[in-house]
Amino acid sequence: MEIIPAIDIKNGKCIQLVQGKPGTEQISIENPVKVAITWEQEGAPRLHVIDLDGAIEGQRKNAKFIREIIASVSIPVQVGGGIRTYEDALSLFEIGADRIILGTAAIKNPKLVEDLSKQMGPEHVMGAVDSKGGKVLIKGWQESTEFSTIELAKLFEKSGAGSILFTNVEVEGKLEGLDPRPIEDLVQSVKIPVIASGGITKLDDIATLAKAGAQGAIIGLALYKKNFSLKEALEIGRITDC
Repeated sequence: MEIIPAIDIKNGKCIQLVQGKPGTEQISIENPVKVAITWEQEGAPRLHVIDLDGAIEGQRKNAKFIREIIASVSIPVQVGGGIRTYEDALSLFEIGADRIILGTAAIKNPKLVEDLSKQMGPEHVMGAVDSKGGKVLIKGWQESTEFSTIELAKLFEKSGAGSILFTNVEVEGKLEGLDPRPIEDLVQSVKIPVIASGGITKLDDIATLAKAGAQGAIIGLALYKKNFSLKEALEIGRITDC
């Protein structure tokens, strides 16, 4: 299982929110580029970088920091948040983003996924399925839709996405553990890889995700709060691959 540290950027700072709600910052670090370099030095195989201002407001205000992160590390970086157009996505790919994460824009225009998949390759297009109460959220988790988790995942797969990013918003940032059932259901419903996020609190949660069928785990607050080290998480990830 691939272990991926999360770097969420808001107002130029690396932060961690509870259920994505502004004003619930649990962590606030001044230099997100330095954070990215540190995770690479500690062995991260990939980074998960989100422009929270972009996700919530639709404008990629932290584009400068994302460019600097991509330029400063040698590991793959997957990027999301505020990517609303074909041009937005392609510009990130051209500066070195390995995966482009699409949520709000792709729900409103599924052809965007199809077009980008053809241009960049499916492996570089990731569909974001952010779920609460079984329904998909958009616009930085501020607005609910009528899509179910599985409906949207299947739509992404049909449109050409190479992977799914599933986030359980109900447990995100709470450090109270995770519920594997939605992940199990999602993995059984699509053939493309599912990367899971939300609720990882202890090392056992990583093993639980692997058992549920997730091929990757994005970890944020638990690492920043030092519930466990990245080294320990990577070791669990290696064990689950055996």
